[in-house]
Amino acid sequence: MTGVRILTVGVAELAGRDDAAGLAVARALRADGVPVASRAVVDEDEGALEAALGPALEGGGVVVVLAPPGGSGGDIVRRVLARLAGVRLVLSDRLLDLLAADSARRGRALPRRLERLALLPQGAQLWTAPDGLPGWALEARGALVAVLPLDAPDLSALVEQHLRPAARDRAGAGGVALVSLLRTAGVSAADAEERLAPWLGKEGPVTVSCLVVDGEVWVRLLARAPSRAVAEAALIAAGPAVREALGTDCYGVDGESLEVVVGALLRERGLSVSTAESCTGGLVAHRLTNIPGSSRYVERGVVVYSNEAKTDLLGVPADLIRAHGAVSAPVAEAMARGACRIGGTACGVAITGIAGPDGGSPEKPVGTVFVGVASPAGVEVRRFRFAGGREAVKWQSAQAALDMLRRALLA
Repeated sequence: MTGVRILTVGVAELAGRDDAAGLAVARALRADGVPVASRAVVDEDEGALEAALGPALEGGGVVVVLAPPGGSGGDIVRRVLARLAGVRLVLSDRLLDLLAADSARRGRALPRRLERLALLPQGAQLWTAPDGLPGWALEARGALVAVLPLDAPDLSALVEQHLRPAARDRAGAGGVALVSLLRTAGVSAADAEERLAPWLGKEGPVTVSCLVVDGEVWVRLLARAPSRAVAEAALIAAGPAVREALGTDCYGVDGESLEVVVGALLRERGLSVSTAESCTGGLVAHRLTNIPGSSRYVERGVVVYSNEAKTDLLGVPADLIRAHGAVSAPVAEAMARGACRIGGTACGVAITGIAGPDGGSPEKPVGTVFVGVASPAGVEVRRFRFAGGREAVKWQSAQAALDMLRRALLA
């Protein structure tokens, strides 16, 4: 099996957002040892979808199409797949009943104009879910095409009950491929590759490669084997040595984000944290509080965008700001101490910087960010220069702050 191809159909603007549904499907398949060859976002356009889907079918295997169940996106998928498979669209009475039942749960009858949603390419097989709209699958040109409703509450159920078993069956003859990702922070790609030189480019049961993701370096361990058990054993054997080479720069494995790791460290040590953010606008607090149970270790967070807010809410001396500027190491330190004081916490995170696109100077160009982290070990302040647009600078600033807090907690 060459690997599953995942296509997410949506408006062009979706390409600028995280393809959360496509990522979730990819992770579910990889957990079964099913290789994922590619993920792509395709515009909600008939020509664009046909151009992307046609070559994907030629490789056989499994193609997953994530598309809106209704609207133009759903219509386009049905038409394109019927044309590529050389079949016509026919009414599925069973799907029509499911659509009517879904509308009834919402307290209304199915409008006649929506009955077209029950049209499927001839030969398509319905994949039902406990509630909500089903998916469907079609054999086309030697490939199995699975069409799943994008952003539907039952997407995970459809993946578990239908997609994963079907993909496993297709992959069974060609063995499995398991992937483990080691996430790092604070290390360059060149440095990571130097540490991993004994593994990079070498043949063996596990291949090692470096990926740059959102300014971070992730190390991918790929094990191919005739069975899942053999692949798992290979990853277990190779993982510890690779992680040791990365040292404390490796903060997590697979789905472990920095906020998850930091939250676990705070909880284990019985500590709590307060945040004071300027250019990131509360992004660190948002990420920390996205974790269930974070109320046990997140006390409070303030957004102090103006100089007056830094003085009024955190007690940063106005003279300090006038002397060094709001974007400076002394102000970041005062903000971190102020966050601890107003929150009554042992840990504090402070960020002040210039996210751009304007506001920079020769001394402090756009992307200049100062991060202050207070912990029982003291206060550390670091200056960073991040590249990219405004959102990229904000994300990298939050990532650096969380990583500094992680290292302080480990120390």
